[in-house]
Amino acid sequence: MRIEGKSIKLGDNINTDFIISGRYKFAITDMKELAKHIMEDIDPDFPSKIVPGKSIIVAGNNFGMGSSREQAPLVIKESGIVAVVAKSFARIFYRNAFNIGLALVEVDTAGISEGDELLIDFDEGKFKNLTKNTGSDIKPLPEFMQKLLMEGGVVNYIKKYKELKV
Repeated sequence: MRIEGKSIKLGDNINTDFIISGRYKFAITDMKELAKHIMEDIDPDFPSKIVPGKSIIVAGNNFGMGSSREQAPLVIKESGIVAVVAKSFARIFYRNAFNIGLALVEVDTAGISEGDELLIDFDEGKFKNLTKNTGSDIKPLPEFMQKLLMEGGVVNYIKKYKELKV
């Protein structure tokens, strides 16, 4: 499985309330509408930077810290972002993201700039910054987790295959 896209750069400690403000938790239930408010408390122009199907969030340490609300990864996915690359992720966010079919990669992001073209190759275990012609190894993603991503998460996988085949 390969993912390509252009980076949208963020910093360290991006919490779930930065991803989607808690003030919308009960006010907006439609994910398409909720996605219009992604990252608005740290960058009001963030939604305009997204090219659906071609944007990858790049962050530092501890991305997704805070609450365990599933709205955070859902809003990222619904906005059209295809993956999140960070130095590290909060564990509950990591689990929620894969459950809904959002690809995450842990890699050193220090050399990535806003707008860099990136390639993630889960089969080969490679991450490449095509703009700067740099790269690094990543832990290859098990075939089962790749299937979860390709099917759009656990629920879609179970709907299709009627069970979890590990």
